[in-house]
Order: sequence, then structure tokens, then C-alpha cells
Amino acid sequence: MATSALSLTDRLCHFSFKVHFLFTNKNVSTPKSMSHLWSYSKTTRIPALHSANGNTREAIEQEEGMVGSDKVKVLKQKIEVLGIKCNDSCLPGQYFHLLCPECQGGKTMERSLSFNISRDVDVAMWRCFRTSCGWTGQAFADSRMAIAGVNKIFKVKSSKQITPENVILEPLGDKLIAYFSERMVSEETLQRNAVMQMSGDKYIIAFTYRQNGAIVGCKYRTMEKRFWQEKDTRKWLYGVDDIKEATKIIIVEGEIDKLSVEEAGFRNCVSVPGGAPQMVSAKDLPSIEKDRAYQYLWNSKEYLDKLSHIVLATDGDLSGRSLAEELARRLGKERCWVVRWPKKDESRYFKDANEVLKCLGPAALKEIILTAEKYEASQLHRLN
Repeated sequence: MATSALSLTDRLCHFSFKVHFLFTNKNVSTPKSMSHLWSYSKTTRIPALHSANGNTREAIEQEEGMVGSDKVKVLKQKIEVLGIKCNDSCLPGQYFHLLCPECQGGKTMERSLSFNISRDVDVAMWRCFRTSCGWTGQAFADSRMAIAGVNKIFKVKSSKQITPENVILEPLGDKLIAYFSERMVSEETLQRNAVMQMSGDKYIIAFTYRQNGAIVGCKYRTMEKRFWQEKDTRKWLYGVDDIKEATKIIIVEGEIDKLSVEEAGFRNCVSVPGGAPQMVSAKDLPSIEKDRAYQYLWNSKEYLDKLSHIVLATDGDLSGRSLAEELARRLGKERCWVVRWPKKDESRYFKDANEVLKCLGPAALKEIILTAEKYEASQLHRLN
């Protein structure tokens, strides 16, 4: 009984906020059908709700649906002006594939526009995932004007271009969202980092690499941990836009580790795009032009040069420690710190950020990062 009462109270407070919005916003008129529902409470100074038969709970349910439907109507009117055709099947909280009014789906007329109305019905969002288009925007249920523009997928300056045929993506489905949830990565973090999946029925994760908001590459991962990337494309750090204004950053060894570090409260984190070396090279550092395995560092040089503090949170195995050494050699050991993953049991250590997040939680992961050790010149001797 107590649980039910608490739930009703919460809903009353939530609905009162909506009522306040309706009565204070001059652009929104009160539906005539609401007149029989309102009385005024002199003690609480908020409108009191009653249905025609005096049932408050019923009144809440009726009016929440009415306000939501009004918002949907406003949103659909705004997007229709932009050419987006959305029928009554486009319900809030779900993703739909529509025909993009900008590119008309190309020659095949594919439904490449991913469209979503938020669950609270406050905003509608869309993006065309054809690489030659990239039209994106938002429309709002309030008085704000819709925002629409082009965020074209970047065509890589290399011998091969990313084409619409091999980078058709769509929002993550329930199965992959659940997959990340098991690894303690929230849907909010996935959306902020534009993690998607390959179009179709395959359960293949697509980590989109972006620079200045535009897609410059894509790395794929199956649920069985098989990886591949678009070949012959320019390599970047994953999440490079998150370190534009940073003076301190964290570097990890995988995209999921970058998402895990964000769950611990750090957005100033990037991941290397490829695997770690088996061992540290005994040779002198090659020239930038010949340092092909680490081109992602040199391509991000404008961001890395201004850093004063770099935490290396690579995997705890030999390859991960070798990667930390190779990164430190190029970035400068004097501004590097290294994470020490804690013991899991008597004989094993935690391997990476995501394993710590899953087993110990975000607070523990945050503490481990904050207590990283200064990278020593003799670090190489610890590798064995």
C-alpha cells in the first residue's frame, strides 16, 4: 500500500509540473476537455485533479495522455514542414527508419533516416546514416524552432573512401543494449558516444570514430569479440572530440574501456584504435612518417601537444604494459602516469577498466584512476 501511495505522489508532482508549463506558456492553450477536471487547492497552491467520477488516479492517466498527444501533434507539424513524413505509428520512445527528405535514400530509396521522439515527448531527433548525406536535426515541443543541418560523414583522404554501401548503420537494438548493460555501460553513455550497430539483423556493434562531430572511421565488434575496421582509412584516437579542450586525459586500450571510464565520471578519455604490441621495440623511435603503427597519435598531435598530464590505463597483461611503454616513449614519460590494476585474487589481477567497473563498480574505478603512479624512466624493467 505504501509503495502505491508513493508512486501516486510522484506522478502527481510530475503532472503538476506539466500543468505549470501549460498555464505559464502563452504558446500552449489548455484543451477545453480539461475544464471539468480542475479544482484549486488553497492549502497546497497547486491545481488538484479529479476526474468526472472523482477518481484522481484516472484523471492523471487521462491528462498525461492528452498532454503527450498534444506534444506529438506539435512535433509532427514541425517536422512535416522539413519534409519528414511520420505517420501515427511513430510512437514516443522508439526508433523508426524513414525516407530522408534530403537525399531520398539514394538510388535504392532506402529508409536511411533514423527518427526518434523522446519518451517525455519533448523533442524529436533524426539523422540520415547515408555517408553521402548525413542530414541531422531536432524539433522541440515548446516554442523553440527546429534545428536541422548537414553533418556529413567524412570521406577519408586515403586510397579508399568510406562508401554508403559499407557504412550503413542504425541505432542499437535491445539485445546489444542489454549486452552493454551487463558490462555496466548505460544507454546514455552509448548514445553520447554514438555507438551503433550494422544495419540488418546482425548483432554487430559499430564504434563510430568522430572528429568535429563528423564520422571519420568505424570499428566493428561482434559479441564474440571479433574486431575489424574499414581498411586503408586514416587512424584516429577513439573519442578524440572529448579531449579538445582538455589538459589532462586518460588513454585506454579499447572502446568499451573508454565507455567504462566515462561511467566512472571521466569524459576526457580516448582509446587507441588497434591492438597492443607483443613487446617493446628495442629500436629507436622511427620518424613520424614511418611510425605507421602509431599514426593515430600523430594524427591527433594538435590535441596531444597541449597536455600536461596523461594517464595510461592500458590492459594489465604484457601486451598492455608494452603498449603503455610505447605510448610513453612517444608522448614523453615526464607527463605520463600509469594505472595499476588491483588484485582479483591471490594469483590474478584485474585486466582492464571494464572488468574493474563490472566487478568493483564506478567508484572503485574512479579511485584507481585518481591514484595512478608517475611513470618512471625504469618502467621498462617492470614489464617482465
